[in-house]
Amino acid sequence: MKTLYLDLSMGAAGDMLAASLISLLPDPKDFITTLNQLGLPGVTYTLEPSVKCGITGSHLTVTAYGQEEGEHSHEHSHEHSHEHSHEHPHSHNNLHRIRHLVKEHITLPNAVLDNVLAVYDLLAQAESQVHGVPMDEIHFHEVGTLDAIADITAVCYALHLLAPEEIIASPVHVGAGQVRCAHGILPVPAPATAVLLTGIPIYSGTIQGELCTPTGAALLKHFVSRFGSMPPLTVEALGYGMGKKDFEAANCVRSILGCQAPDSDTVVSLACNLDDMTPEALGFAQERLWEMGALEVYTTPIGMKKNRPGVLLTCLCKPKDAERCTQALLRHTTTLGVRRQELTRTTLSRRFETCDTPYGPVRMKYAGDKKKPEYEDVAKIAREQNLTLAQVEALLS
Repeated sequence: MKTLYLDLSMGAAGDMLAASLISLLPDPKDFITTLNQLGLPGVTYTLEPSVKCGITGSHLTVTAYGQEEGEHSHEHSHEHSHEHSHEHPHSHNNLHRIRHLVKEHITLPNAVLDNVLAVYDLLAQAESQVHGVPMDEIHFHEVGTLDAIADITAVCYALHLLAPEEIIASPVHVGAGQVRCAHGILPVPAPATAVLLTGIPIYSGTIQGELCTPTGAALLKHFVSRFGSMPPLTVEALGYGMGKKDFEAANCVRSILGCQAPDSDTVVSLACNLDDMTPEALGFAQERLWEMGALEVYTTPIGMKKNRPGVLLTCLCKPKDAERCTQALLRHTTTLGVRRQELTRTTLSRRFETCDTPYGPVRMKYAGDKKKPEYEDVAKIAREQNLTLAQVEALLS
């Protein structure tokens, strides 16, 4: 499976994500030429080499009417305003004008434009929630708007060309301290960024500054399917998108494009110890876990404190189902906490075929050189023919 992994140990800004992804393309210079011919009014893209802590990568500069917005220095780039000014380029755009700008001025496939608008809608929703103003009444500073749309467009188009089947990212380093924006001094992450990062694993650290911007957060929210450690990958390409500021750590987003082996994947193991549930209640909880998408649910007898016999309840699930399985465990069992661990498993490739037999169709499961009929089909024949399961399986072998 073609997989893109984003290393966000120094956060995520729109320009850094874009530069990192552009570096993965076969011809970054040609891509920049294409971006400059898209039709975004007053926008110019420039991609230049940049060195951070001895690592050479690329820095993307976006200017709108000759001005470079603060996004590129890890500053909050979106302004909410009720004021209207008709002095170009300091006028303001509402969401309707922005949608018109994207649809009418950018010459890219519709799928790319739909992603651009979806990401910008996430930004507008976050600003709406923070300021308590309906989305359609929010006005964005024009230079900041063009800057954000330019970064978002570059990322959406680069991903369209790279076409990864899955996008995974590390937990997001958001930085620490405070950030200055149009409304004054705010805590890191800035309020709109914090809204966008809801449901995403984030962490702070010793680096003072805003490492994840609203545009970066919106792009992650829209494109990343899951956050966690990097799965086993056969690496095909590496890209480094550099920020403008210098920190003690390399200020970059690293993109890793590779292929996951078809016989390996990541599962999440959820577990809790129980010593005060009836068998009926425990069985009901297991049924709910199956309904939530669990791959395996099983119990193991254990000894607990005060010499009590207990049960270890374990649920294996896909990463995308981990949160709802966790909530099911907390809701339907008496546990006060759930342990979580990511595991890498190796599996045989599987396929199913339906075979015609004298007793009707039977589904057969093949895994490597192993072959086994589906239990439900075997049991159905056994009931209808008054045979044992072993007799039916012998007839099918």
